[in-house]
Amino acid sequence: MSGPIVPMEDPMSAQDLEVIDHTVQLTHEWVNELRERLGWPSSRDAMRLMRTVLSELRDRLPHAEVADLAAQMPLLIRGMYYEGWQPARTPVHDRSADAFEAAVAARLGRVEGYRGHADIAAVFATLANRMTEGELRQARAALPRGVRDLWDADLTWTGG
Repeated sequence: MSGPIVPMEDPMSAQDLEVIDHTVQLTHEWVNELRERLGWPSSRDAMRLMRTVLSELRDRLPHAEVADLAAQMPLLIRGMYYEGWQPARTPVHDRSADAFEAAVAARLGRVEGYRGHADIAAVFATLANRMTEGELRQARAALPRGVRDLWDADLTWTGG
């Protein structure tokens, strides 16, 4: 004869749900901040730009820097950052700002009002407001010089 029936515990605890809710909130904050910096009406386009710039940035960083930078991102943005990453093919060794901008434009596709360098700089400014200065300076320093020049070294860090 078997013992009493014990109900199974819910595999998704209230704390797990709070983590999900929190990362959704933080992701909205990041995307909305970028959308405002860009002056764009579409949060979807702002998120596409953030995802694209972060992916191109990731592909040019040494693997340890990729992980260090990701650790400061909300979970959902971190997932977008890592999506499609092929560590064996990175870091990409192109050195020019033009190649970085062209890669962003190609991956982004058509977005009304996209202004290239100025909009890439808006993504970097959003990161500067949301992450620690030390980590961002370290990541910037690890980039090829041409790409590093797209990232204004004098950004004012107000976050992290």
